[in-house]
Amino acid sequence: MPSVIVITNRKGGTGKTTTAINLAAALAAEGQRILLIDLDTQGHCALGLGQRPKPGQASVHRLLATPGASLTEALVATAYAGLDLIPADSEFQHDLAPDDDQILVRALAEPAIRDRYDAILIDSPPSLDRLLLNALSAAHWALIPFVPHPLAEEGVRQLAKVFFRVAMTSNPNLRLLGLLPVMYDHRIGQHRRVQDLVASQFGQERLLQGIRSDIKLAEAFAAGQPIRHYAPRCRGSLDYQAAVAEIIKRLNSRG
Repeated sequence: MPSVIVITNRKGGTGKTTTAINLAAALAAEGQRILLIDLDTQGHCALGLGQRPKPGQASVHRLLATPGASLTEALVATAYAGLDLIPADSEFQHDLAPDDDQILVRALAEPAIRDRYDAILIDSPPSLDRLLLNALSAAHWALIPFVPHPLAEEGVRQLAKVFFRVAMTSNPNLRLLGLLPVMYDHRIGQHRRVQDLVASQFGQERLLQGIRSDIKLAEAFAAGQPIRHYAPRCRGSLDYQAAVAEIIKRLNSRG
């Protein structure tokens, strides 16, 4: 059974999709078979991997709206060895999702998906609805990127309430992989204060090494490439390499 990691935050603009893309690419570069599922209807995972979904193309949201649909119908091979994508439908209306938090759980249990990958990453929407609940219900691990800003801190707190509710009800296997500060600048007092506050609330051991602000990350996204391919020696790439190494260590140590 592959490890399922949801990258999530209740607030948008927290580096969630950038983290999902770069984590997926880094794990694939380690020789793992990786599936990235874009559950966020903004559909930015495809753009960040150089994909341009066509109108009517199969998506993960078709699974949610169409009884009997399979995730395998929406699989797209990327330009990066070992990394497949299931894109989003940017026109999907969230209120069309059925009142069922287990759709994604059942879909990921299909042998054609379960036996094909070592890890599955889910880029979740920031909204609190059936899409987010499906992502949390299907995951083993939650990774929470956040910008060290008071509003982002509130987003982490809101997500924590949902996280623990799901963990205590529909998914007792859900665990917190870590909190990842992004667009971090240690010279800014506000950034240090918010990071320290998050660490005090969730535990210093939950906090991953931060991702510093780097324009190369935005350039890489615009170019449709993971940062490790676009600018492998820039500080954003080095920071993601360090974060991925720690994530792999945590996954291996906790089973």
